[in-house]
Amino acid sequence: MQLTNSTTTAKVNPQQQYLENFISRYTNRTQTSKQLTQAYRSVLADRRNSMGFNKTIKEIVYPIIGKRASGSKIWDVDGNEYIDLLMGFGVSFFGHNPPFIKEAIQERLEQGIHIGPQSDLAGEVAELFCELTGMERVTFSNTGTEAVMTAIRLARATTGRQKIAMFAGSYHGHFDGTLVKRQKLDDNLVVVPRFPGVLPNVAQDVLVLDYGDFKSLEVIKAYQHELAAVLVEPIQDERPDIQPQEFLLQLREITQKSGTALIFDEMLTGFRLNLGGAQAWFGIKADIATYGKIVGGGLPIGVIAGKASYMDRIDGGVWSYGDVSFPQVETTFFSGTYCKHPLAMAAAKAVLNYLKNQGTALQEQVNQRTSQFVEKLNTYFQADGVPILLANCGSMFNSISLGDASNSGDSTSQSMDLISYHLLYQGVFLIGNGGLLSTAHTDEDLEYVIQAVKNSIKELREGSLLP
Repeated sequence: MQLTNSTTTAKVNPQQQYLENFISRYTNRTQTSKQLTQAYRSVLADRRNSMGFNKTIKEIVYPIIGKRASGSKIWDVDGNEYIDLLMGFGVSFFGHNPPFIKEAIQERLEQGIHIGPQSDLAGEVAELFCELTGMERVTFSNTGTEAVMTAIRLARATTGRQKIAMFAGSYHGHFDGTLVKRQKLDDNLVVVPRFPGVLPNVAQDVLVLDYGDFKSLEVIKAYQHELAAVLVEPIQDERPDIQPQEFLLQLREITQKSGTALIFDEMLTGFRLNLGGAQAWFGIKADIATYGKIVGGGLPIGVIAGKASYMDRIDGGVWSYGDVSFPQVETTFFSGTYCKHPLAMAAAKAVLNYLKNQGTALQEQVNQRTSQFVEKLNTYFQADGVPILLANCGSMFNSISLGDASNSGDSTSQSMDLISYHLLYQGVFLIGNGGLLSTAHTDEDLEYVIQAVKNSIKELREGSLLP
């Protein structure tokens, strides 16, 4: 952040003075988190330790270290209580440590962690999953990244094609095959690795297009017989306002005609927007979809689900005992020691049964509450001249607009970072520009958050850090 320079050595910079005071208060409140981060920095390589690094606020660049969680709240190692708006990056849809998941895990834990034999719950969980989503077959991984990686491999194995198309602004985990971006080179847009360590040849088989732009559909048509899959994050985390139903309907028609797999990444949207996820939300059926987050109830899990014509590449397809049937589909490779982990399967069974029993009203209620929460904040921002605009899709929300964030020319991200730190100081756990609500958040929680936002804006203005 560029602070206004003093015209004389005697003149006190109000921004600098305010920041120094706030940094002192913040570090005093969260001193154990800071001490532990520094104590283990030499041995623990963790991107969260330096996330959002800025020299101006270097002394408060450290993660809040959690100690316990319950319902809509978490407590840090200093004993501070927070209303959690991050909710495990989308994992904790039912709040933290809900009794029905806790009891299922405790019961399974007493039976021991048997890894090697087939899980006695895997078939039941798969059946429940297919019932709720309408998918034909399912397999389980440990993470969302693994699920996306597997979905792409299944598409390539089934179609015999190499290229995939994806969209700028989407996040599909840390698989090399999706860590690419567009870059202008000699007046041409080319796809290149997004980070060091990702090989250039990975980018050769990926198209990166604009989401919701109908010109992208023309590009997909041009490459349709080379594309194994089009990978879509139907609601992008950073742009929940982009909900291009007609675009997706036309994309579905193109991919069906060309035999290209349409893959929906439903890590955030699965079971959150609707019981049937983004596919039900938009009225579109994908060939393959990847899930995780909510299904595991807090435990690591990834789910790859889809049409049998793709999923049969996992095991050769369906066959029976007592007749002449046999696996007839050539398989690709998929494995993982901890896939279908006993505790993850127990949690998934509990979650899916709970979702089934609750029906669509569960999502509808939290979606409505989120829309009301966002509307209240936007009304305040507009009335008070705060250059922030929030948007939501279901229970996901994000800041999609921030004008000239300060009279000293600070960037959008720096201003949002300062707002986040002020919210943390006031007991609202939010990292970055957006968050997610859960079924555990109460009206009182959300009123507290709204007041904390108002207090944060007021303090930053008094410190000459927002107009």
